[in-house]
Amino acid sequence: MLSLRESLIILKETNALLEGHFVLSSGLHSPKYVQCAQLMSKPHKAYKICVSLAEKIKKEFDNFDLILSPAMGGLIIGYEIGKLLKKETIFSERVNGKFELRRDFTIKEGCRVLIMEDVITTGKSSLECSKLVIFNKGIIAGYACIIDRSNGKSEIKHKIVSQVQLNIPTFSKNNLPKELSSINAVKPGSRNL
Repeated sequence: MLSLRESLIILKETNALLEGHFVLSSGLHSPKYVQCAQLMSKPHKAYKICVSLAEKIKKEFDNFDLILSPAMGGLIIGYEIGKLLKKETIFSERVNGKFELRRDFTIKEGCRVLIMEDVITTGKSSLECSKLVIFNKGIIAGYACIIDRSNGKSEIKHKIVSQVQLNIPTFSKNNLPKELSSINAVKPGSRNL
C-alpha cells in the first residue's frame, strides 16, 4: 500500500491538489481543492492509488456485491476499483437535480453495495446514493473514496475507507478569512452541471 507521503506526491504531480479560493459542491469555501479528474486523466499514476485503495477496501469490506458511484466524480474511480476487485460497478446520474439509476442499472433486493466516490467532504453525494440502495432494498456495505477531506464532519455515520485523509479547512461564505476573501472564487465541481 502507498503511504500518505507517496499518495500526496502523486496528487501533486498530477495537479489533483490545487491551491487558491474554491467553492465546493457543498457551497463551502476552501483554500485547497482536490480535482481527482486530473489524477484519473493520468492512468499510469492513478493506477498506483487505485491498487492501494483496492487493498484497503478488501481489508475493510470483505463482503459486497456491487459498487455504486455518483456521476461525475465517482464514475472513473468506481470503474477502476470494480475492475481491480472484480465487482460489478454501476453509477447514478442526476435527473432534475436528483440521483437516479438509469441505463437499466439495478440494485437487487439484499444486494450488498459499496458506495465509491472520488472525494468526500460533506458526504452529500454518497448519502444520495445510499438512498437509492435503501429504496431498492439493498444493503449498504460501506463507503470508500480516494480522498476523505471531511475531517470527521461528514454526514456519513459509517466508516469511510480512503486512500488519503486531508484536513483542509472550509468556510461559509459569510465567514471567509481575509486571505480567501481577497481572491476570486472558482467553482470547479460538477454537482450543478
